[in-house]
Formats: sequence, structure tokens, C-alpha cells
Amino acid sequence: MDACFTAFDKDCDGYLNVAEFDAICRALFRNDRGKVYGMPENQLQEVFSIFDLNKDNLISREEFIYCWNNWIKTIVRPVSAFLVIDVQNDFISGSLSISQCSAQQNGLEVIEPINYLLETVNFDAVFYSLDWHPSDHVSFIDNLPFRKVHPSSAVSAEEAQTYDTVTFDGPHLMKQRLWPRHCVQDSWGAELHKDLKVVENSTKIYKGTNPEVDSYSVFWDNKKLTQTTLVSQLAQKNATDIYVCGLAYDVCVGATAVDALSIGYRTILIDDCCRGVDLADIEKTKNTVIKNHGVIINSNEVKAMVEGRDRRPELGYKLALELKRKQEEQEEKDLQKNEDNEDEKN
Repeated sequence: MDACFTAFDKDCDGYLNVAEFDAICRALFRNDRGKVYGMPENQLQEVFSIFDLNKDNLISREEFIYCWNNWIKTIVRPVSAFLVIDVQNDFISGSLSISQCSAQQNGLEVIEPINYLLETVNFDAVFYSLDWHPSDHVSFIDNLPFRKVHPSSAVSAEEAQTYDTVTFDGPHLMKQRLWPRHCVQDSWGAELHKDLKVVENSTKIYKGTNPEVDSYSVFWDNKKLTQTTLVSQLAQKNATDIYVCGLAYDVCVGATAVDALSIGYRTILIDDCCRGVDLADIEKTKNTVIKNHGVIINSNEVKAMVEGRDRRPELGYKLALELKRKQEEQEEKDLQKNEDNEDEKN
């Protein structure tokens, strides 16, 4: 840490100015062949201000310790988790084969590149998610007669077709897309495809087990009522980077990536390891991930990123924003504590 600070403190004044911090970023954000990734000027200024804790337009040696421990270390030595989403029989050749959906993509095509990553990349943790629905699940169109559709629903129960979205009645109105019966617990359709490699020490995460609410994301159900075990397991492993792929791109993969970003993880979507339902929705998924400071790559780029040799500024910026959020939360707690203390005195 000291050697790094001294090397970039070009004017030897004991502080880093914006230009010197920019030089650190240029050294930090490069690919495995040494090509520099540029960080936009406005983002550079914002990241600098996050580590300029006393707002004097300089980063002191003490402030750099915070930057080093919470930012640079993570960028150089990330802890990676690989999430393989719903590569199950029903989505490949069964009742909800995505090849029959509008995008007409072949789910089988994700298995080879996913297996290659599992064989060649040393992820810190590997998780496989499975849709694991009870037979009376709310998402199955053949269960529609057993639930009440609210009068405000854009599509009535009588008119509803597969893939339509209806609004179910209840204490909280719930919009639900209607799917063919799929991935029923303990059925062939719910099994991971036989050609998908399942590595040792990996973990399976079962979702969609509540009959009354669907669960696209591997983190929690669509109503944010219940978390899966993934949240705590990632925390136990001190994961920093989440690599997401599988089926379907614009449904469960996309929902998982968006939730990972919302939690605060540096999130990487592996494009050639995903296949989806609808081309327009796939593009929306990509745009949402990029807008929220995730990155989209191909499988041949994964190994260098996991090993910390290919370091993306988008992920550095995302991490800095999370540190800023934590700073602001701590400031609010401190302010509230001070106010409570004043109230007690009075």
C-alpha cells in the first residue's frame, strides 16, 4: 500500500490529487494484454470524491488506506461466484422449451460453454439454481381456474392464453405471467440436463417452491417476500463478483443479474452462455444490466476477469458507488444517534 501511494504521489507532497489518482486508475483498469480501459471523466471525479473523505480535493495517506482496503484490493483480487441458472430439461426440450418461444433460441447451446467454464476457471463458489414448483403453482396456466383474477386485470380469466399476464386478486394484487406447467418438483422436467457438468463442492438453490408466488430471481421471490439461501451463502464466502448465465436470458437470468446489482454485487452477465424467450426482452435485460453498472461479456473473457488480470472500470465504479452508499448510511446512523443523545439530555 505504501509503495503504491509513494509511486503515484508524483509531486511528493504526501497527497494524491485527481491527476495522480487518474494514473492509479489507468494502471488498475486494464485487460490481460495491458490495454488501458478509460474511465469517463465524470466517473473518475465521483470516485475520487468518495475516497476524499474530508473533501479537501486531495487523498491523504490515511484516506488511501481506506481506498486500498475497500476498493483496490477487491478489484485486484475479486472473490467470484458462478451462478448457473435453471439449465433444466423442461426449458431445453420439455414442456417450456424456449425453442418454442418467440426468439426460437436453443437452450441446449448453453451447456458446452458453461461446461468449459466449469472445467477451466477456478471460481470461488459455484451455484446451480432450479425452478422447483409444486403442482399447484400460481404460474401454471392450467391452475388459472383455481385462483381469482382481479377485475383490473388487462386480460380476463376467460380470455387468458399461455404467456399472457393476468392480475390475481388477494391482499396484495399480483401480476403473473402464465406459463405451461413446468419444472414440477421431483419430475424429469425439473432435473438439470444430463450433459451439464455438476462440479464438486457446488450448491443447488431451489426456487419457486411457494405455490402462491413465482420466483424468477435466485435471490428471492418476485414479491420480495422470502429470500433463498443464496444471500447468506454468498455473504459467508465474502463474494464480490457474481457471474450469471443460463436460462432464460430475459426471465430468470435477467432477474437474478438485476437483483445481484441491487444488493451491491459487481455483476457480470455471460452473453454466449444464455438463451432467452423474446428478443426484445433480451435487449431490455442487457440495457438494464449496463445501466446499473454491470458488464456483459463472452465466456472467453471470464478466466482473466476471475483471476484479476482483466479489470473493468464499470465494476470499479459500481464498487465505489456501493462504498458511497455505505458511507451515507453510516452518516445517517451517526446523525440519528446524535439526535437521540440530545433528546435524552433534554
